[in-house]
Amino acid sequence: MNDLIWLLICSSLVFLMQPGFMCLESGLTRSKNSINVAIKNLADFGISVWLFWAIGYGLMFGTSQLGLFGSSYFVLDVSNIPSVAALFLFQTMFCSTATTIVSGAVAERMRFQAYLIVAGFTSGLIYPIFGHWAWNGLNNGVANGWLDQLGFIDFAGSTVVHSIGGWVALAALLVIGPRSGRFPQGKSPRKIHGSNLPLSVLGVMLLWIGWLGFNGGSALVVNDKIPVIIVNTILGGVAGMLVNLFVSLWRTGWVEIECLINGSLAGLVAITASCNAVGTLPAIIIGALGAIIATEVSKQLVRWGIDDAVDAVAVHVGAGVWGTLAVGLFGRLDVLNTGLNRFGQIAVQVLGIVSGAIRGFLLSLILLLIINKFYPLRVSEEGENMGLNIYEHRAKTDSYELFKVMDFQAQTKDLSLRVPVEPFTEVGQIASRYNYVMDALEAAVRKTEAIVETATDAILTFTVSSLVVLTANPSAEAIFGYGKEQLIGMEIRKLVRADDNSYNWDSLLIEKWLKSPCQSAIGWRADGSQFPV
Repeated sequence: MNDLIWLLICSSLVFLMQPGFMCLESGLTRSKNSINVAIKNLADFGISVWLFWAIGYGLMFGTSQLGLFGSSYFVLDVSNIPSVAALFLFQTMFCSTATTIVSGAVAERMRFQAYLIVAGFTSGLIYPIFGHWAWNGLNNGVANGWLDQLGFIDFAGSTVVHSIGGWVALAALLVIGPRSGRFPQGKSPRKIHGSNLPLSVLGVMLLWIGWLGFNGGSALVVNDKIPVIIVNTILGGVAGMLVNLFVSLWRTGWVEIECLINGSLAGLVAITASCNAVGTLPAIIIGALGAIIATEVSKQLVRWGIDDAVDAVAVHVGAGVWGTLAVGLFGRLDVLNTGLNRFGQIAVQVLGIVSGAIRGFLLSLILLLIINKFYPLRVSEEGENMGLNIYEHRAKTDSYELFKVMDFQAQTKDLSLRVPVEPFTEVGQIASRYNYVMDALEAAVRKTEAIVETATDAILTFTVSSLVVLTANPSAEAIFGYGKEQLIGMEIRKLVRADDNSYNWDSLLIEKWLKSPCQSAIGWRADGSQFPV
């Protein structure tokens, strides 16, 4: 009974990874897409739980067929089997974690319905079958999956959970392409900044709590190994975070928040595979190298033009692959108890990594290319520019209303519009100040217009870039002999020239005229007559 209670407690802790990923990803994306990112994390949890209950648990833990997939426990009934219920709940959280990794990577450009499709085949097909290969014996103590039989070890899922989710994310990124403006042609890649980094930091802290249940619960029993597992987990994450902190200081002279976030997550991912079978110092080394590898993978992806919005592939694939290989390099053979020597264990770990890549990446890429051919996965350019909050969910925000009014004013030149003010919010305060500025501007413009309209002098306005008339007062109509409709849009050189023979306006002429408050020129009326200007 103690084992079941421990597993239920750990399942509750692992569930915190879902809101953790939601906070992390929402904060690292732009505000116009934050609601979309958040709702994807909620939706994929529902889909993954339902599919894992209906088919996933059976494919993963059912009666093994040649070590490839399970054939029982579909539409699971746990009414009288508390041990199965506890394992199902714990593994469901793992399935949800693998699934939601994709969400952050493809943020800001993937259609919501398309993401639901990806979440469906990840949780119902990709994760359970690879899980069968590596973990089928967890429910009965007998190694039935073909990788498990060969001696492959992945204690809490560096590959089974994290790399599988990362590989699916990479396949999706290759199909949908980068965000608009991320890789300007002929220019350096442009960093797209997150909207709420404190929220992302909160997400990382929630993930840390979830990870304690993630790794601590993977023992499946209450024993004296759990404290060591949890300490190794914490040290691995801390090592990754501190290494990235010092590397950031060394390279740039300041600490980038994303470096600390991804360094700690990479360290946690890396130590997950071997936290039960390594000593304290190796745990620190594994976490530190995991962060370094994730950083280098992230840089390489940018060089290849692959746009991962939250560095999910670098963290979960890069550190996950390293962590799985580290089992063979650092794992105590007596604890692993596979009967393999050091070289043999490394070889099996490599085989598991490669098979995970084939299962997670190659199969996902094929499926997504087929789906994309008939049902485009990416939103339209209009939707991406507008933001997925509005385009996909009609979820308006006070900042959206502010930008909408500002854009409309820019297009129509209507200064009478005012932004709705939502009190007690930061955007509401900005809107209030904006309205105050517009009041002052409108008053000044009206005063200026009154002076211009009643002036006896002809007054024309134009821009240096276009050199066409923008506004003309009544005196200009009378003096030049054109109606207002004719003057607006007319080239200024048809009305004013430097002398009788000059017809060209250039930057040198404008610069010359602007140096002095008064210049003489020749004006040309509609009837062809000239007059001094």
